[in-house]
Order: sequence, then structure tokens, then C-alpha cells
Amino acid sequence: MIRASAPTITVFLAWILTAAVTAPALGQHHTGRLPSFEDAEEWALVFDDPTRDTWQKPERVIRALALPPNAAVADIGAGTGYFAVRLARAIPKGRVFGVDVEPNMVRYLAERARHEGLANLIALAGEPDDPRLPMAVNLAIMVDVYHHIDDRVRYFRNLRRYLKPGGRVAIIDHRRAPGDPPEAMLIAPGRVKEELERAGFGVAAEHAFLPNQYFLIFKRRPE
Repeated sequence: MIRASAPTITVFLAWILTAAVTAPALGQHHTGRLPSFEDAEEWALVFDDPTRDTWQKPERVIRALALPPNAAVADIGAGTGYFAVRLARAIPKGRVFGVDVEPNMVRYLAERARHEGLANLIALAGEPDDPRLPMAVNLAIMVDVYHHIDDRVRYFRNLRRYLKPGGRVAIIDHRRAPGDPPEAMLIAPGRVKEELERAGFGVAAEHAFLPNQYFLIFKRRPE
């Protein structure tokens, strides 16, 4: 188990999230050695460390999503719930599905939702190629997940069936990061746009306020 000290936590989080959390979250392959996720409680000390807020800017991200209070949202690759918990608080009349394929992360998130009194946050066990959502959602969000999906065009074509008409997909991923993440972990936003276009989406908005990541929002096009 990795234990990160306070001085190194920001550098560690800036790219380890992409190498460690999101690969098992989606069940995708990765060329490096992945740490064990058997102890989600220990990893939560890293992934939910408050110092992450300085560069992840979660509250500003959520404001930019402009969600109605009764929205349904899927956080795909939710891990220990960094965004899922905040989303659930932001839309108290809505529903948030925190999706992960790592059983211990699903268990941890379910327990966290109960502990924090978030009845509108549901932890779900997904499959590598299917989030297995129980209902259509207004928004699917992926934070540092996109580059771990193997056949992305196919994945997002399949994801369309889980989106309501006019539903959106938010992609946040690294354009640069402290600690020089591997080149394979960096996918240019132009490529994301091209692949989502092929999958049946159009760009709805772009935000540039995140220092290490791009933030793109896509809207499902009519059939």
C-alpha cells in the first residue's frame, strides 16, 4: 500500500489517479504495474485528500455542469467517490450513480453514501464495456478515465442508450501534469472531439479553468 506524505500528495495525485484508479475502475489494460486496491479505506486517504481540491476544483466543475436539482448523473469510474459525493450533494432531488468495476471501491462508496446520509447516491458494479445503469441519465461524467478505454468510439456509441434525449457526456482528462505522466496517458482534446463525433456526439462546451486537465462537454445528437 502506498502512503503519500502531505508535501508529495499533489504531485502524486495529479497523475496516479489516471494510472491507478481509473484503469481498474474500467477494467482496462495498462502497461505499468498497478497497485492493489484491496484496501479502499487506505486509498481514500490519497484520492480524497483535501489538497486535491486546489487543482481539481470540484465545486467549479460542478457549477459548470449546470445540473438541474432533479438530474440523474452517472460518475463512471467513481472510485472512492471524490466527485460522486459532491454531485449527490449538489442535486439533492436527483440521483447519482457511482459506477466502478472494482468490488472494494463499490463497497466503500456504498458505505460512504450511507455514512454521509446521501440516499440519492447509488454505488453500482459496472462492466468494462458497460456501466449497467438502471435508468437513463442526463449526464455521464468521466474524470481521468477516457484514456483507459480501449475501443472508445464503440464504448460511447453504446453509452448513448443510457442517455436521455439531449443527454451530455463530460470528459475531464490530463493535458499535462506534474510528475510527467507516460505519453500513453495523454490524449489530445482534439482526438477526444473526433472520436466522440464518430460516436454520435457534438461539442456543447469547453472549459479552460483546470490547470492540469481539459474539460469538454458533449451533447448526444438526435438519432
